Amino acid sequence: MEYRIEHDSLGEVRVPADHMWGAQTQRSFENFKIGHVMPKEIIRAFAILKKCAAKVNEERGALAAEKGAAIRSACDEILAGKWEGEFPLVVYQTGSGTQSNMNMNEVIANRANELAGQGKGRYQPTHPNDDVNHAQSTNDSFPTAIRVAAACQIVHLLIPAVQKLRDT
Repeated sequence: MEYRIEHDSLGEVRVPADHMWGAQTQRSFENFKIGHVMPKEIIRAFAILKKCAAKVNEERGALAAEKGAAIRSACDEILAGKWEGEFPLVVYQTGSGTQSNMNMNEVIANRANELAGQGKGRYQPTHPNDDVNHAQSTNDSFPTAIRVAAACQIVHLLIPAVQKLRDT
């Protein structure tokens, strides 16, 4: 397996070259191996949240139009199921969901940079923290993603099931 070298506040990290995630996801993946992977409904909700945040940040002039468009495109690909294998983290990690938030930010930034003709792990022109996570905190993002996932499940699963039950 080939690796690329990334850096975070703890130093150098070997990240599998064929994956879209980055250093923080890799550290979490190596250190938290118990439990089930984050449900795809939460991953989808995070993509919706990040897409909306990019649009708002672009509209208020806090994010360049090119970056906003690339972030939204990456989110659309995630919503279409294209990158399901890039979210390997388990639900038991840290209490606030920091690693899942960063996993999403890293995947979106790496994909946005690929769309801009750049390689993974360089985080130019789009950075996971400065751009994808701009004006967001994990303490806001993770609970919001949980609520968005719940709302989507209610609309797409619960209401149709209750209607079917009612009609029966």
